[in-house]
Amino acid sequence: MSIQSLNDNELVQLYIGGNEESLSVLLHRHKGKIFTSIIVVVKNQALAEDIFQDTFFKVIQTLKRGQYSEEGKFLPWVIRIARNLIIDHFRRAKKMPPVPVYINEEGEEVSVFNSLASEEDTQTEETLAFKKNIRNLINDLPADQREVVLMRIYYDMSFKEISEFTNVSINTSLGRMRYALFNLKKMIEERDLEFALR
Repeated sequence: MSIQSLNDNELVQLYIGGNEESLSVLLHRHKGKIFTSIIVVVKNQALAEDIFQDTFFKVIQTLKRGQYSEEGKFLPWVIRIARNLIIDHFRRAKKMPPVPVYINEEGEEVSVFNSLASEEDTQTEETLAFKKNIRNLINDLPADQREVVLMRIYYDMSFKEISEFTNVSINTSLGRMRYALFNLKKMIEERDLEFALR
């Protein structure tokens, strides 16, 4: 039986036992999905490659230390590591790009903050100040809601991609988005921000 025909868990056990080739087989088998899961969020080839390398460095460290306990779930485990590294990167960089539109569950294009600011507003100083306030408010959302907003609005991921990436159902992702929008509106009213709901 060739090493290529072994399943992920068998390859992991071989690697833990000292067979270096087994990790190469795992890497070759899953690198496409893992790299795609990274680049779809970061949208930058060089950064995606860095995070991909960091992911496998962490995988190797964890396996060498004998701390792997995800029997039969190697790929979701690796993608979870990559996801955490991406979140760490953006947390450190504090990158908050401008807010575009998103597609709601009916498939319609909707401005996330269309109920928060008048659509006739142009990019005035007031509008820019409002957007800055919104970015600050997003940072104050609960972690799971902030994550969905960042992935959907800032990194243009579909709810299907978000659900796969965060390992929750599409309905849960949509629910988190709805709660996030509700909480943003509430915070705008509470803090009496300019362009508050009209």
